[in-house]
Amino acid sequence: MIREFLVWLATQVGKGPGEYDPSWSEGLASTLNVWGLLEGSHVLSLMLFAGTIFLVDLRLLGVGFKTTPISVISDRVLPLTIFGFALMVVTGLLLFYAKPLLYYHNLWFRLKLIFLAIAVINIFIFHYRVQKDRHLWDTAVKPPAKARASALVSIVSWIVVITFGRFIAYDWYECGKPLPHWANVAQECAISETGAIDLDEVVK
Repeated sequence: MIREFLVWLATQVGKGPGEYDPSWSEGLASTLNVWGLLEGSHVLSLMLFAGTIFLVDLRLLGVGFKTTPISVISDRVLPLTIFGFALMVVTGLLLFYAKPLLYYHNLWFRLKLIFLAIAVINIFIFHYRVQKDRHLWDTAVKPPAKARASALVSIVSWIVVITFGRFIAYDWYECGKPLPHWANVAQECAISETGAIDLDEVVK
């Protein structure tokens, strides 16, 4: 069902009356300058968002800005964090819209989404549970274990998200190539345009 929706999104939405008229998705993917601008903006917005998040996380871990209250750092960087997050989401959705099927069958993209979900859930847990009593440890050089654990999960999650996002550009696990069976299953290569080729079968 998801793939059928993405096929419709990629090939039908915005398509002109002519047989060879591109859809909006195809048109966006074929515009070199716009695509490059979107990619660059996505990377820069991710750097801005993650960078401001890391500032707060380092303070929560007690390894940086030890004399500055956590609330001061958080309040100062919050507008930049929100701006970076909003721009990251918009550019990320547009990049996905341009090549939805390519991303859908990409192992790194799927792993990126998993850790992105972990990072977002961690943000909600921190804001609605962990920092409820922040006034008690706001100026502490070493915040309590729950705050440090949340900061550690945040840093690790965003580093992994960035790493997997970078790996998307490589074709190490591209459908249609001889791949381990688990990779074909994880990417649903069997229903992709290029199909699934099990490495074990090729070797035999």
